[in-house]
Amino acid sequence: MRGKGEITIETSGAADRTKRMKIIHVVYLIAALDITWMFLQFSVTPYLAKKLGFDTLWFGYLQTTVGIIQLVGGPMFGRFGDLFGARAALSLACAATVIFFVLLAIANHPAMLFIHKIPTIFMHVMPASQMVVADLSEPEKRADALSKLGLCFGIGMIAGSTLGGHLNTRYGETFTACFGAVGSFFSLLLVLKFIPKTTKTQASRTNRENDNKSKSVFNVGEITRLMKFPGVTPTFVVKIVAGLPSGIFQVMFSIIALEFFKLEPEQNGYLMAYFGIAQMVIQGGVIGRLTTRYSESSLLLLSIGVSSLVGLAQAYMQNVFHFCLTVPPMMFSLSVFNVITDSMLTKSVPSSDTGTMLGLCASVQSLLRTVGPTFGGFLYVNYGISSIGLIQFVVNIAVFFYLLQRQLKKTAEQKE
Repeated sequence: MRGKGEITIETSGAADRTKRMKIIHVVYLIAALDITWMFLQFSVTPYLAKKLGFDTLWFGYLQTTVGIIQLVGGPMFGRFGDLFGARAALSLACAATVIFFVLLAIANHPAMLFIHKIPTIFMHVMPASQMVVADLSEPEKRADALSKLGLCFGIGMIAGSTLGGHLNTRYGETFTACFGAVGSFFSLLLVLKFIPKTTKTQASRTNRENDNKSKSVFNVGEITRLMKFPGVTPTFVVKIVAGLPSGIFQVMFSIIALEFFKLEPEQNGYLMAYFGIAQMVIQGGVIGRLTTRYSESSLLLLSIGVSSLVGLAQAYMQNVFHFCLTVPPMMFSLSVFNVITDSMLTKSVPSSDTGTMLGLCASVQSLLRTVGPTFGGFLYVNYGISSIGLIQFVVNIAVFFYLLQRQLKKTAEQKE
């Protein structure tokens, strides 16, 4: 028979799990809304930039500016979240998004398009959401929990792209940007109402409170020390090298849609919604099942192999229909690659440093957005869209065989 103490412990554990799941579900909602506003912005910026006289090269510079700003802000933001808690981090990110949209709404000069990007240094709602989910989920279920954020990404992509296309077509860029500001303010209210001050375990909080006495958000050494943990540096190198070619295509897509496919804002919105549907199916119904059946190293190999084939297909596409055929495998490879690498990296460091690690992961995406637009603009203008796809094929197939060789070598050593 169980004693009263055991019943109390079990009841307390069940209540704690229920509370954790409630917070995670609210975070999923906040993430979906944030992605909605982000894709709403994608329906404004390219067309506003064209009205203000930007060509492909200058639009690339604008995207590079965002990448540089977020490259600097990502790791600092992640450490800010570890030091001051989830509510402070998410509140800062949502408030910055409000300011971002307000500045976009009043942008009437090319310089204003650059100025309105400054708040992006703090606009890290998705990494902050990943931090909360990583803190509150069990390690063996972390990849599945993080993949559900990708499902939120798909929902936000559909809603934001469709809504942004309609609003921009009917009411113009200014109204659409104001709508985004109001929506971001609503996200901020959700954070303040439902997210606890911190989501770290008691042990992690105690260790972090002791560290706070001598360490700060801007301690670069404290951030870079995470690279010394076993397995972190090789995974980071793979994340950068294999992610760069597909990152180039992603940051250039708005220009490709505008010039190569010649899509109107509303048509572009429908295409982005198609992306979202594909991602929702993959994140909601595929990744969770894959992570329970296969190892993370095998899934990483699979995602990189599929990505190389997607690059080859995109190198020879001629129209929107051809591109639509590549979307499902493209979204599969991107989703699996990002979820698995983030899961592997957060498991490689103490739970007290998951925010900083996810900030570093976000900085990888920012690095890709920094070099991607300039490099992608150069390739697109001089060699056409096929060059971007061919580079993706060559780089990813090389990384695939490198990882395969390492995995086979490791397996052979274990047998010996």
